[in-house]
Amino acid sequence: MKTTVWVLGDQLLRNHPAIAWAQAQSQDYIVLMVESADRASRLPYQRKKLVLLFSAMRHYAKRLRAQGIEVDYVRADTFDAAIQQHIEAYKPDEIVTMAASEYRGRQRQMTLGEQLSIEVSVLPNSQFLLHENDPYPNPVPDKQYVMENFYRSMRRHYRVLIDDTDQPLGGAWNFDKDNRSPLPTTVTPPAPITFETDPITQEVMRDVNSLVHAVGSVEGFNLAVTREDAQAALDDFIEHRLHDFGRYEDAMSSQHHTLFHSLLSAYVNIGLLEPMEMIRAAEAAYHAGTAPINSVEGFIRQILGWREFIYWQYWRQMPSLRHANNWGAQRVMPQMFWDSNTKMNCIQHVTRRLIETGYSHHIERLMIVCNFCLLAGINPAEVADWFLIFYIDAYEWVVYPNVIGMGLNADDGRTATKPYIASANYINSMSDYCKGCAFNHKQRVGEDACPFNTLYWNFIIQHEKRLRANPRLGKNVLGLRHIDERERMLIVEQARAFLQGLEYYKS
Repeated sequence: MKTTVWVLGDQLLRNHPAIAWAQAQSQDYIVLMVESADRASRLPYQRKKLVLLFSAMRHYAKRLRAQGIEVDYVRADTFDAAIQQHIEAYKPDEIVTMAASEYRGRQRQMTLGEQLSIEVSVLPNSQFLLHENDPYPNPVPDKQYVMENFYRSMRRHYRVLIDDTDQPLGGAWNFDKDNRSPLPTTVTPPAPITFETDPITQEVMRDVNSLVHAVGSVEGFNLAVTREDAQAALDDFIEHRLHDFGRYEDAMSSQHHTLFHSLLSAYVNIGLLEPMEMIRAAEAAYHAGTAPINSVEGFIRQILGWREFIYWQYWRQMPSLRHANNWGAQRVMPQMFWDSNTKMNCIQHVTRRLIETGYSHHIERLMIVCNFCLLAGINPAEVADWFLIFYIDAYEWVVYPNVIGMGLNADDGRTATKPYIASANYINSMSDYCKGCAFNHKQRVGEDACPFNTLYWNFIIQHEKRLRANPRLGKNVLGLRHIDERERMLIVEQARAFLQGLEYYKS
């Protein structure tokens, strides 16, 4: 039997299940890897994202060859053309692959055998811990499932931060209340580790730089593209930033890009790191006394709780999640999110950095970008595509439930129990963005009023009845009692004028 092991570009695992399967069968096998020009140009992706992915893929192929494994690395217009070319050249009897993490990729895998008249075996995806433990294997379609309960089930199953009596270490499951401090001006976070580019990466940078249909620049690329460098990035985070990660997890700063965040999501999402090794590394730091429980639990919750829950929600809700639009939003993405040309200081800072690096941390994504887009009535599909384009760690399985579900509350509350909306008061309390801004974070109406305030109260006015029905939003809606009818009318009119005056992106 001749076997082709097809390794997808975001499955660069140290021990790939399909390769292990072929080796266990003692079969004649070859690894197929594909760079598809069509897939890379589906959207005008951030160039640094493409450099990361293609360089990591080429380094992975190099590593396999160094282990004595034959690799057919194909660069073609489409996946179908690449696979057909491979079959004609190597004439395999079967194809073995690991299930794609994204819906369209998995649909292609399921029909590949019939399309090519060849046996295709699709192994379970092992990049997520759900493959060993699913807290809700048979979810009720319309039932709301809460991430906290999901997370506790995962903690107990994998024995993470759990004592001998099956209770959480530190006496609580969640230390989120301890993780809401703004960054003091006296604190300077340590810079994350960076990596030099080698000839392989430099070649990729030249290839990607020539693309017309892309955003951002390849200049300054300094990310990990190998398993070894990704491990070094994990070690650097554990040693230098995990200790203060929790306390400043929600903080935003105009002076510091990454603060104490890990910057590891881009690596785990393509397989250079694995979720459990990240979890155990953080847990070991707690037991060694080098990081406090609120930081360690907060980091672990992002991986074992939120990342797994988001993946679970993606497969629970697809394919309808892609088109969810619970609030009936119809506007396209404003131009300022593409070029950072705005007087709104917070959006200017976040988008400028994003264009340059392909990264901003999760609170900026949720409480700056998604908050604005929900309040402004931007179509969820438009926002999701924008995230997929600009973020180096963005893939459909994480963007759709995180952005469409949680950030925009467009899935009828299946992912999150309330819309995450906030006025400028929140942004001012958690950042220094409001200092020196052209707008006044205390005003709702008037020439200097912060658009976040105007849009926030306009949203509550427009959806007052519906928001009152959500017990988690009662306090927000009660704030309307301090706004008389005249000011309500002014808010609605100013919001309308602001949204009409925005320049909107034209693709």
